[in-house]
Amino acid sequence: MKQETLSEEAIAAAIAALDGWTRSDDGIAIKKTFKFKNFREAFGFMTEGALAAEKFNHHPEWFNVYNRVEVRLTNHDAGGLTELDVKLATAMDKAAALRTKS
Repeated sequence: MKQETLSEEAIAAAIAALDGWTRSDDGIAIKKTFKFKNFREAFGFMTEGALAAEKFNHHPEWFNVYNRVEVRLTNHDAGGLTELDVKLATAMDKAAALRTKS
C-alpha cells in the first residue's frame, strides 16, 4: 500500500516532537546524526534500527564511521516524508536512548 506524504503542518509537528531531527536541504527527508561511546554501541543501534526497519518495511539511508551513525529517512515511493518516517525515527530514538545513557 502506497503511503501518502505528510502535509507541511504534519512535518513541522513531527520534527518538533522528535529529538534532534531536522529536515534535509531538499525538503523530502528528515536526518539526524547519532553519536555513541564506541563502535559496538553504534553497531548495536544499527542492528536494532534494522529490526525496526524490517518491521515497518521501511528502510533508512545511513552511514556509519566508528561511533557515529548518520541517518536520513524519506519514502522514495511516495516522493517525500510519510508516517513511516516518523515511526522509524521514533524507534531509532528509543534504540539510541538505551545506548547513550550514562
